[in-house]
Amino acid sequence: MNPAVEAMAFFLGFSGWVMSGIAIPNPFWRVSEMEGNVITAATVYENLWMSCLVESTGVHNCQEFPSMLGLSGHVQASRALMIASIVMGTIGLVSTLVGMQCSKIGGENYILKGRITVLGGVFFILQGLCTMIAVSWYAFNITQEFFDPLYPGTKFELGQGLYIGWCSATLALFGGSCLLCACGMTSKEEKLSYSYRAPTRGTAYTTSITTQSPHHYGRNAYV
Repeated sequence: MNPAVEAMAFFLGFSGWVMSGIAIPNPFWRVSEMEGNVITAATVYENLWMSCLVESTGVHNCQEFPSMLGLSGHVQASRALMIASIVMGTIGLVSTLVGMQCSKIGGENYILKGRITVLGGVFFILQGLCTMIAVSWYAFNITQEFFDPLYPGTKFELGQGLYIGWCSATLALFGGSCLLCACGMTSKEEKLSYSYRAPTRGTAYTTSITTQSPHHYGRNAYV
């Protein structure tokens, strides 16, 4: 595998892992502006863990969700998927770091290192899928409530935490795909190189002698 491709894929996976860690505690997963006069105007924002209210005076009042079982299903699922994405990304980073050709951690068995690198790419893709599903599911519920004219509660809009999560998922998916594609191309080239063997000089000479009939002599044989 090309070391430059490995380095780029590792950088993409690491960037996606870091951005996923930033998206989880980000408080602005959904935001709502409560209209009113100068005194009563406020902003409400929430994430997977707490809900906050910003008054017009600039005072932030945050409260954690009291019970996990009392939350809606998509919030619980998004929590689990985001935590799983961090775990998958950590395994992917370790596997890719061990399997890189420029790394001396796994020794000089490049066949084994290549398989470990493929494993790292798979975990990067799993990380991106977990983050993408969590963020998209959360955003789907926000838009569903926002465009529902019969919804009685507060209508929220998409926050910056969701966009960070989408960027994280995209980087992780690109990193994992680069590792898998590069490993696939390398394996095909190795199979082609092993399937073709140029005949040696001794083999060609022996074949040319054995193919000739012993009863046919050249003109110079009688001289």
